Amino acid sequence: MEVIVSPSLLSADFLNLWKDVEMVNESRADWFHLDIMDGVFVPNISYGLPVVAQIKKAARKPLDVHLMIVQPERYVEEFRKAGADILTVHLEACTHLHRTIQQIKAAGMKAGVSLNPHSPVGLLEDVIRDIDVVLLMSVNPGFGGQSFIEQTIEKVKKLKTLIQSAGAKTLIEIDGGVNFETGRRLVEAGADALVAGSFVFNSPDPKSRIEGLKNL
Repeated sequence: MEVIVSPSLLSADFLNLWKDVEMVNESRADWFHLDIMDGVFVPNISYGLPVVAQIKKAARKPLDVHLMIVQPERYVEEFRKAGADILTVHLEACTHLHRTIQQIKAAGMKAGVSLNPHSPVGLLEDVIRDIDVVLLMSVNPGFGGQSFIEQTIEKVKKLKTLIQSAGAKTLIEIDGGVNFETGRRLVEAGADALVAGSFVFNSPDPKSRIEGLKNL
């Protein structure tokens, strides 16, 4: 299977957001990755529902929305209305994770679950068949441009084994420190989708960076 590439608009130019959305539309990228931060679950604030809704108007590819917020179940319907196609919540932010996964699916979206670097993949054993995407954080969430956490490679292998042993069709997505070198190793370990922010948008030729990730 070809690598799924999901450029993170957290690293886009917010004064020229339409231009960067068009660049992603015209590139070989598969999804738009949108990081929603509340300043509580993570020590940063990004953007919210109005920005997602505006991106949806211009986007010609699915919106891969990553909620780094407390009590994400309160906003499932609002993000569906704003245009999310995949809605990912953090295991660490959900008291009733199974219920929240079902809520996302009932709203007509694909359900994703994200794990922080310290959370073992075994915590997903009882819900893995219900999850469409597992998003492994390969940096501590909250800020772009951080260094890749090496342990993520082994974590991907463990998660791949868990998915296969459960007979699930869950995709493995990675967010943080992705470049050609880490991306190649992640794909070899079993990753299906790569999120890339600063590596794409800080490049003089973002489309070629996306192309390179697609060809790993």
